Amino acid sequence: MIKQALISVSDKTGVLEFARELAGMGVKILSTGGTAKLLADNGLAVTEVADYTGFPEMLDGRVKTLHPKVHGGILARRDFPEHQAALEKYGIPTIDMVVVNLYPFQATVAKAECSLEDAIENIDIGGPTMLRSSAKNHKDVVVICDPSDYATVLAEMKSGNNVVSYDTKFMLAKKVFAHTAQYDGAITNYLTSLGEDKAHATRSAYPQTLNMHFEKVQEMRYGENPHQSASFYRDLVPVAGALANYTQLQGKELSYNNIADADAAWECVKSFDTGACVIVKHANPCGVAIGATALEAYSKALQTDPTSAFGGIIAFNTVCDGAAAEAVAKQFVEVLIAPSFTAEAKQIFAAKQNVRLLEIPLGAGVNQYDVKRVGGGLLVQAPDAKNVLPADVRVVSKLQPTPQQMADLMFAWRVAKYVKSNAIVFCGNGMTLGVGAGQMSRIDSARIASIKAQNAGLSLQGSAVASDAFFPFRDGLDVVVDAGATCVIHPGGSMRDQEVIDAADERGVVMLYTGVRHFRH
Repeated sequence: MIKQALISVSDKTGVLEFARELAGMGVKILSTGGTAKLLADNGLAVTEVADYTGFPEMLDGRVKTLHPKVHGGILARRDFPEHQAALEKYGIPTIDMVVVNLYPFQATVAKAECSLEDAIENIDIGGPTMLRSSAKNHKDVVVICDPSDYATVLAEMKSGNNVVSYDTKFMLAKKVFAHTAQYDGAITNYLTSLGEDKAHATRSAYPQTLNMHFEKVQEMRYGENPHQSASFYRDLVPVAGALANYTQLQGKELSYNNIADADAAWECVKSFDTGACVIVKHANPCGVAIGATALEAYSKALQTDPTSAFGGIIAFNTVCDGAAAEAVAKQFVEVLIAPSFTAEAKQIFAAKQNVRLLEIPLGAGVNQYDVKRVGGGLLVQAPDAKNVLPADVRVVSKLQPTPQQMADLMFAWRVAKYVKSNAIVFCGNGMTLGVGAGQMSRIDSARIASIKAQNAGLSLQGSAVASDAFFPFRDGLDVVVDAGATCVIHPGGSMRDQEVIDAADERGVVMLYTGVRHFRH
């Protein structure tokens, strides 16, 4: 039974209302500093920890709760007679609930003007100690570090005569250890990122010791293949617009490959400023298009490679309405993604319950790091968040692009960023015409893209081509021009750049340099 609670929080969301409810159930309240003042100012009976222990807060607040009368009351096991005898001998009441959240260390160090001294003073000592003590003794102590858990605890106390179930106490204890681990990880990341200069004025984006924390969303039936186990985890702090923010409206449970491919489709489609549709198969876009409506964008995207689109992942960056849903429902689709679905669209797919519908709010957030596991280690890099604009490109050919060519080239470049390297993408009139992906030779990618277009009955005459990296020789350029391309965009930067530029002028095509490479492995 909860008779006494210690409340000391930095995040005071809901704490006053929570404390009122506790007081109404006869729970005595201990508190410190600003929390104690807030409760007292609002008419609650509260005992300052300094009065409780007989020792004042000292050292500018660094020492408040580090006292046997606090930690003895938390850590004592109620089922150990010797523990109870020790409490009685030293006059220590039990503390049955601890409500603590920590100094805002991560918010502090995120500020550009944050000094090492500011960071150090925002390292909480007493808070994590109380949390860990309570979580260790979770059999006897209810510990809360997240205001969102207040309602759950109150509901159980009201229905159980001030008693909280063991299952809830264990859940809260696990949450605490995850929270303090994340907190210590953030401190380690910050301190080991500081420069070696005496003032620690410089800070690396890559700390010497890297701690990363995620929470499990679900276990998968299996991984990429049936003999592999797998789970899906997401960031503890949501990334705006990220796939992990999905709400599944219907359909079977997502698989490992579903999530990987859905991420590829979603990242590509949300990079467009106008209505777009992306169809992905095996992590590569096999059809991308923009359109005045979702239906138009989908219809154009499907034309690129209807064969590969079978069983693919489809993503819209605009509302999926009834017209688009009716068209998509005619083919086999694993996952359909959109910022929202109309009631009519939902009704259409209600008849196809195996189709997974994901609703994801649009947003411009990016992951802090891109990571790739290798044997015994981890490759960590900044995400490829660069989107080249028309003002960023340089015309290197004698011919200048027409407005239509410029639009097609920028569209092609945006798609190529999301195609596995080596990538060659033919485009025209706001849609992909042929996609060559993941080949060891750039020439082979160009040939495959051309074959894909032929198989789909699409003409490449007058098309625009994007290459994710430079043409090392003129032969790759000759292949795409022979196929019908009249303008090309690529990063440039080869030792033979002039040879390739001369080839473009010789063949009478427009060539643009971006100065930016988009390898995707």
